[in-house]
Amino acid sequence: MRGLEGRVAFVTGAGHGIGEACARRLAAEGAMVALTDIDTAAVDSVASELPEAAAYHCDTTDSASVTATVASTVERFGRLDIVVNAAGHNLGGTADAEPTEEQWLRQYDFTFVGAVRCVEAALPHLRASPGGAVVLIGSISGLAALGTEPYGAAKAGLVNLARNLAAKHGPSGVRFNVVAPGTIATRAFATKPEALDELKAIYPLGRVGQPADVAAAVAFLASDEASWITGVTLPVEGGLLTGPGHLIG
Repeated sequence: MRGLEGRVAFVTGAGHGIGEACARRLAAEGAMVALTDIDTAAVDSVASELPEAAAYHCDTTDSASVTATVASTVERFGRLDIVVNAAGHNLGGTADAEPTEEQWLRQYDFTFVGAVRCVEAALPHLRASPGGAVVLIGSISGLAALGTEPYGAAKAGLVNLARNLAAKHGPSGVRFNVVAPGTIATRAFATKPEALDELKAIYPLGRVGQPADVAAAVAFLASDEASWITGVTLPVEGGLLTGPGHLIG
C-alpha cells in the first residue's frame, strides 16, 4: 500500500522503538518523513535507509527547538501533513513508591507539554493540508492503573487533549487521535528480556507487542482511510483491557 503518497510526516522520538517503526511505516506508505530525536546519530542512521527522509535533532521539552525543527521540515519538503508524537517514556519511579514533585513536573513536561509544543508549531501548516492529521502516542497506562502515577496521568492527558483539539480544529479539517499501546518490546527491555516472557501471560493474544504493531495503527489513523475518525483513542494492547478472564481457569 502507498496510502500516504506525497504527504509529509513529522515524527518525534524517531530514533528508536515506536517512533522509528512509525517513521519506517509512513515512509513505506509513500510519505516523506522528517525524523526527529535528541539522539541525532540514531535518526541520521534511520533516515539514511529511507527514500525521502531528513533527520533533525529536536528536544520536545524546548519550544524553540520544536519550532525550528518544524520550520526546517516545511522548508525542506514544502508542506506538513502529519504529526506523530512518539517522544515520551517513563522517566523513572516505581508503581509502589510515592513520586516526588520533580518527577511529576519532569514527566508532565516531557510527555504532555512536549506534545502540545509539537501541535502548536505544526498547526498552521496542518490547516493548509488537505488531510492534516495528528497521532499522539499514549499508553494503556493512561487508561488504567498499570504504571507509575506521573507517567499514567501524563498519558491520560493526551486522551483529553486529542478530544479537545479534535473538536476545536475539526472545522479546519485537522484530525487528532491517540494510539494507546500495551507492553511493547523496545530497548527499555534490553537488559531484562525475561520480563517480556513473564508479561506474555497477562495478554489474551499470548504475546507482547512489537513497534510495528503500533506503527500500523498510526499509519491507518494518519491516512485518508480514517478521514472520518477524530478525537478517539485506539488501544493497541493485545486484549489486555478486556479484563483478566483469560487468566481464570
